[in-house]
Amino acid sequence: MSIRIYSIDQQVAGQFDEGRLVEQKPIGFPGEGSAVERVGTLFYWAWFQAKEDAYLPPHPHRGFEIISYLLEGHILHQDTLGTERSLKTGSLQVMQTGSGVQHSEKYEKGTSGFQIWFEPFLGEANYATPTYSDHQEQDFPVETKDGCTIKSIVGGSSPVQLVADAKMWDVTVSAGQAFEMTIPDGYSIAGLVIEGQSTWCSFNETRSAEPREFVVCEGDAPGLLRMEADGGEDSRLILIQVPSVLPYPSYKEVKIRLKVNKEK
Repeated sequence: MSIRIYSIDQQVAGQFDEGRLVEQKPIGFPGEGSAVERVGTLFYWAWFQAKEDAYLPPHPHRGFEIISYLLEGHILHQDTLGTERSLKTGSLQVMQTGSGVQHSEKYEKGTSGFQIWFEPFLGEANYATPTYSDHQEQDFPVETKDGCTIKSIVGGSSPVQLVADAKMWDVTVSAGQAFEMTIPDGYSIAGLVIEGQSTWCSFNETRSAEPREFVVCEGDAPGLLRMEADGGEDSRLILIQVPSVLPYPSYKEVKIRLKVNKEK
């Protein structure tokens, strides 16, 4: 198993609404220059923070499954499906954008969270009926074990089930304690350190990760991954498990095929 650490400098910065909303992107859009272009079905990952009240005007999406998970704050969501929803700390919204949808967001000052894109097979997803759903903090199962708090966000026992193969957890590891998980054969873990220092260990490698650093763990066989909170403080980690390799043609390949078919 390999463990790779990516500093903030190897990620991508972005902003909207004249800098009122800023982003740190562990995985940017193609061409933006992030060191990690994608991990399997995980296509894009942005950590947004509202420096002031901010507004993201209506804009379109198609095909991708897009989640927004709030670490803190408040968002007002509107879309062309007729949805008007208010989201608060710990909640999550899911847009399965299908054949196309537009949405806008209003961010309260101090709001922080993630927008993450997963890629299903777009040869089918592009023609599906778009949907919206959201879930409040109390909707997600939480397990406490050996000094760790594990909140299931996507997949498994979570109420959020995507078409794309993906699981996601929000994990807090108490100081001096460790969280262990087995990575299945053919899968990778993409992790973002939110708070605290942590040490990541596999059977043949040990690496340290600081807050805001991005970690990708990939193995060619099932393996145990251990994450320990060190430095005398708790560590909070966002962990996403996806196939190491996209198991179907990518959006680029689908786009090329659609273009060829139109020209025939």
